[in-house]
Parts: sequence; C-alpha cells; structure tokens
Amino acid sequence: MQFETLATGYGLLEGPRTDAQNRLYYSDVRGGGVFRRNPDGRIETLIPDRKSVGGIALNANGGLLVTGKSLAQWDEKTGQLRDLFSEWEGKPLFGLNDLTIDDQGSIWAGTFGCDINQFDFKSTPPPGSLFRIDPSGKVTKLWEGVGVTNGLGFSPDRKLLYHSDSTTRAVWAYDVHADRTVSPRQLFARLPEGMPDGLTVDVEGGVWIAVVAGPGEIVRFKKDGTLDQRVKIPAKTITSLAFGGPDMRDLYVVTANNDNRELKGTVFRTRSDIPGLPVPQAKF
Repeated sequence: MQFETLATGYGLLEGPRTDAQNRLYYSDVRGGGVFRRNPDGRIETLIPDRKSVGGIALNANGGLLVTGKSLAQWDEKTGQLRDLFSEWEGKPLFGLNDLTIDDQGSIWAGTFGCDINQFDFKSTPPPGSLFRIDPSGKVTKLWEGVGVTNGLGFSPDRKLLYHSDSTTRAVWAYDVHADRTVSPRQLFARLPEGMPDGLTVDVEGGVWIAVVAGPGEIVRFKKDGTLDQRVKIPAKTITSLAFGGPDMRDLYVVTANNDNRELKGTVFRTRSDIPGLPVPQAKF
C-alpha cells in the first residue's frame, strides 16, 4: 500500500469518520479540537479546544456526537455542545473513548475506570465498561471489565461487536442479541506485536486494527480471527483508521506523536482492495 499525507502537525489524532460528501472528521486528543477535512484539502475546526475526544459519530439530524469526559451532541448551526451522558449511578464518568453506531442509531461506547491521563500503565487500571446510549436517552451498561477501552465495530451481519482492550493486547468479540444486549466477551484475536487501538470492519467481515506501541503498522484479521495482513505505516504510533470514499475503498489512518515529538500526529490515506463496511449515523 502507498500512503499519502493529507494533514499533519497535530498531537494525538483519533476518531476518524467519513460522510457522504467524502469529508473526513477527526480529533486531536492531546491538543484539543475536532476537525473536518474537505475533498479539496481545506480543513475546518468544528469544535475548538475539546480534548480527549476518542470517538466521533455523524448524526442523521445534523451535527456530531463526540466523546471526551462525556458523550456530547454538537449542533453545527449554533456551535453548542450538549451533554447526553456524563455520569453513571450518580458519579461523574472518568471519560469515554471510542464509539460505534448500530442500525437503530444508538451509540455504543466504552468508558475508562480511572483518569487515563494520570495513569502510568505500570499496573492494571481499574476496569471500565461498555455502554449503549439510545436516542431516547436510555443508557444501558452492557459489560464491565474493560481494561483500556478502544476501537469498536460491528460485523456485517451485526451479530458480533468487536472491541479493542489495549491492556490485554487483544481484540474481543461479544455476541449481540436481538434485544441488543451482549454475551460475555470472547477472545477474537491477539496482536503479534504492540497493543490494539482503533478498529474498523470491511464488507468481508475482516477487522482492521491500528497498532499502538508497536512497530508502526495496521493489521487485518479475517472473520475467523486468523491474521491476514500486516501493513507498515510511515509512523510508529498508529491510533485509528476508517474507510471512506465513493467506493468505500479509501482507508484513512491517523497517528500520534508519542514516539517522536518531531513527527507530528498525521492523517494518511491509502487504497484497499476490499471495501469498508459503512458505519450508520446516530439518530439523536
């Protein structure tokens, strides 16, 4: 794969998402801000300063939903943010990271079990949880016991939910029931090197994973969990990835400057032989 650089100069990039106009959305967790890159290369700052945004969802009614210390809805007309989910059982959340969206327009997102910015990773962090947030406002805890929650994505038939847990160095799979609850997670794949961060799914059911703290690569696992591809990236700290483009064969990869502060967080684009699976829009 050949990679072209679309944007650079950031801190820790996350949350890539594309829309029907072939615009790319992404966030800078460390530096703050949510951005939109237009097909002509013009970059807009949509939400200035908001830090720790690990996940972005397009909203069918306009605007975005973004994570951080809370799950918040952003109104593009007014530029205002409104919290949708900021506490559980009367206690403030430590934060939400990555997310995905189901066909009903609900958000599936993982929470941290501690202030991840203050954690030294020399021990096992307190567990976080997996939640579903419905457009009605109902919030359901689906699973507890996630070390460091990262990428989320559904299989093409929506019967499996894949979930990166970085501290376990593995991606896990939950069976998704008709009532949108889940069975206890089972191991889907363990990385050959590094830790899993963001993930995305293609139309064949392959799971593409960004490898952080590794050799600078993304990997693809077949739907049976066998390793299929290891693709080198011209950076070391790979944080997330997403499909886009008119044929869903553009693959966007974002990085961080963790390993080399001179090598800034960057947005790359390449082409995949296998189209990506479209991610639904939220319906809030």
